[in-house]
Amino acid sequence: MSENKNISRRQFLGGAAAATAAFTIVPRHVLGGAGYTSPSEKLNIAGIGVGGMGGDNLKALNNENIVALCDVDDKYAAKTFELYPEVKKYRDFRRMLEKQKDIEAVIVATPDHTHAVISMMAIRMGKHVYCQKPMTHTVYEARKLTEAAREAKVATQMGNQGHSGEGVRLICEWIWDGAIGPVREVHAWTNRPGDIWPQGVDRPKDTPPVPSSLDWNLWLGPAPYRPYHPAYLPFVWRGWWDFGCGALGDMACHVLDPVFSALKLGFPSSVEASSTNINSETGPLASIVRYKFPKRGDMPPVKVIWYDGGVMPERPEELEPARRLERLGSDDSGVLFVGDKGKLVCGCYGDGPRLIPEAKMKEYKRPPKTLPRINVSHEMNWVQACKGGKPASSNFDYSGPMTETVLLGNIAIRSGEKLDWDGENMKVINVPEANAYVHQPYRDGWML
Repeated sequence: MSENKNISRRQFLGGAAAATAAFTIVPRHVLGGAGYTSPSEKLNIAGIGVGGMGGDNLKALNNENIVALCDVDDKYAAKTFELYPEVKKYRDFRRMLEKQKDIEAVIVATPDHTHAVISMMAIRMGKHVYCQKPMTHTVYEARKLTEAAREAKVATQMGNQGHSGEGVRLICEWIWDGAIGPVREVHAWTNRPGDIWPQGVDRPKDTPPVPSSLDWNLWLGPAPYRPYHPAYLPFVWRGWWDFGCGALGDMACHVLDPVFSALKLGFPSSVEASSTNINSETGPLASIVRYKFPKRGDMPPVKVIWYDGGVMPERPEELEPARRLERLGSDDSGVLFVGDKGKLVCGCYGDGPRLIPEAKMKEYKRPPKTLPRINVSHEMNWVQACKGGKPASSNFDYSGPMTETVLLGNIAIRSGEKLDWDGENMKVINVPEANAYVHQPYRDGWML
């Protein structure tokens, strides 16, 4: 109708009366080209890596068309496969994307080391991408995916679901309101890896047979070759440098999300880390990572200190004796913002923000809610963007730079040095050898 502004009301009503027997949606190719999806149509979505979190993502999208499923392990993905008996199944995402032309969007929920190669292929084919956190395995991959998505004009979303929630928005509004004054220091923590997956261990030496349900070569993807072992999958891949990004990669995209949003963080100027013993195979049992960020507009320079493995920051004096810092939010993870005029705490995903002590919270006159709220799931927020709505809340223009900063912490852990960081040029200035961790070569036959 927007293309026929000159039509008279009488002409319109006459045409409408002649068509009262049926209502037809104009095909997408008429309205906006081959890549356009009408908001009233269902999106054709493929799931890649559907045995774990990917299966949960798909359940949140059941009102759309799930048209293809891909997983390298038939047994691990069996429950999800059973939910969609009529949907085409694949092992190799490349074959699926090349063969099945009706796919418009993909959910990528594979291990970290394959996020980038899968997402990049989809983006270059003009498909929308929802990718689990961390967005990529390396800093370089995050930069390249962000640039590619922007160029392709596809809708993207990283799976840090808290960014579509209420907590992050409240924290932004309160801090911007001056509730605790200028923030100069932040402490963020998680109990992981804990007993959830092993770290600080050596590579297994035995070589059991590959299960018949698993395509081990496809599971390895661009990672260096190593013999199959159940020490790597499922899920326990997170602690291995070749496949995962440790506690930082698993949790910091959730825990640090309100910090990035509220403090409008860009690239850090430096990062350094201390940890338990590390090796070339896995992350350490516990670490502390210290980021420094320069002034941003009227916000002062800020230090952001990350703790994992159960290590905790110093308990704030303002916290009531009966309250445990590590139990303020979900997943034994949280954040403490330290401002010139007070302190604010929240849980993982920005859950349950409170000024401390509680007496100060009760006295605080909350500002109006000025940020738009998202009243659908994180996945459906992405679907709305795919159908021509506003960019998704954690689209790659936001989540890409945040992922770069998160993964820079792992470079500091592995190098053992204080690193001066040139974010624009993606380069460690003072320790050239640390740049080897910015991106690592792929196995033969794989490329970004």
